[in-house]
Amino acid sequence: MTSDPLAVITRYYDGCSTGDVDLMLTTLHPEVVHYFLAPNVGSAPVAGAEHLARYWRKVARMIEARWVVDHCLAGADEAVIEWTMFWRPDGSGDRVATRGAEWFTFAGGLIREIRSYYQQRPETTELDGFPYGERGYSTATAEHSTVHPVPDRSTR
Repeated sequence: MTSDPLAVITRYYDGCSTGDVDLMLTTLHPEVVHYFLAPNVGSAPVAGAEHLARYWRKVARMIEARWVVDHCLAGADEAVIEWTMFWRPDGSGDRVATRGAEWFTFAGGLIREIRSYYQQRPETTELDGFPYGERGYSTATAEHSTVHPVPDRSTR
C-alpha cells in the first residue's frame, strides 16, 4: 500500500463513491474516527474502519453520491483537502454539488481521523464566483478533477 496521502484519500473516496467496502478498508486504520460538522443530518462521529466503510456504502446508495477530491495539501501524517460530493436529494431528478473541506490524519499510512467541514443542503453549495472549472476542480458537467480523475477500474 502507498503512503502518499493524496493517493490514499482518492482511493478512499473511490471506495465511498462505489460503495466498495473492501476498497475503503485498504485505506482506513482499524480505529479510524470520522467527525462531522453539526447540525448536518447524521453529524454524530462514526468510529471503526468496518463501521465507517459500511456507513458510506449505505449513504452512496441512498443519495447516489460521488465524491471528488479537488485540491490537496499534504504532509507525512496529515492532509487537508477540498472536495465535492455530487448527489441527488430525496425525490429530485437533479444532482447537486456540496463543496467542503476535510482534515485527515494518518497512522501507518492509513487514515486515522477525518474532520469534515461542510453544510449539506438540497441545493448546490459552493463559493460564490469561484472559478472551479478554470482551476481544475470538478463541475456539474465533469464529476472529476485534475487531482482526482475518473478511476480506472481495470487497475484494482
